[in-house]
Amino acid sequence: MKKIIILALVLAPMTIFAQKFGHFNSIDIIQAMPEFTAAQTELKNLGDQYQKELQAMQDEWKRKVDNYTAMRDSMPPAVQERRQQEIKELGERYQTTAETYQEELSKMEETKMAEIRQKVLGAVKQIGDAGGYVYLMDVSLGIPYISATLSTDITAELKSKLGLK
Repeated sequence: MKKIIILALVLAPMTIFAQKFGHFNSIDIIQAMPEFTAAQTELKNLGDQYQKELQAMQDEWKRKVDNYTAMRDSMPPAVQERRQQEIKELGERYQTTAETYQEELSKMEETKMAEIRQKVLGAVKQIGDAGGYVYLMDVSLGIPYISATLSTDITAELKSKLGLK
C-alpha cells in the first residue's frame, strides 16, 4: 500500500503539468543532409587519392625487392647491404605514410561529422524550445522503448527545419 501511495505521489506531478516528450532519428536526418553526402564524397575522393599514392609506393617497393632478388648473387656485399637498407626504409616509409593517411582521414571525418551533428543539435534545441518539450531523445542511440502515445516523433519537423525532404 505504501508503495502505491509513493508511486502516485511521484507520478502525480507528471500528469498535472502534462510534460511533452519527443523523439527523433538522427541517422535518418543526417543521411538526408547534403552536407553529409558532400562530406562522404570528399572523404572517398581523398581516400582514393591516398590509396593511389600508397599503391605507387607499394609497387616501387615490390619492384626494388624483385630487382634485388634477381641481382643479389652478383652484387658485392656492400651493395647488398645498401639495397636491403633501401628496401627496409621504403617499407617503413610506406607504413608511416599509411598510418598518417589513416589518421588524416579519421580526423577529417570527425571534423565533418561534428559540424553536421552541431547543425542537427541546433535545430533540435530550436524545436524543443519552440514546442515546449521537456525531453527530446535520439532513438538512433538505441533507446529500448518509446511510447508513441506519450512521445511525439519530431523527425519530419527536424528535416523541415533543416530544409530537407
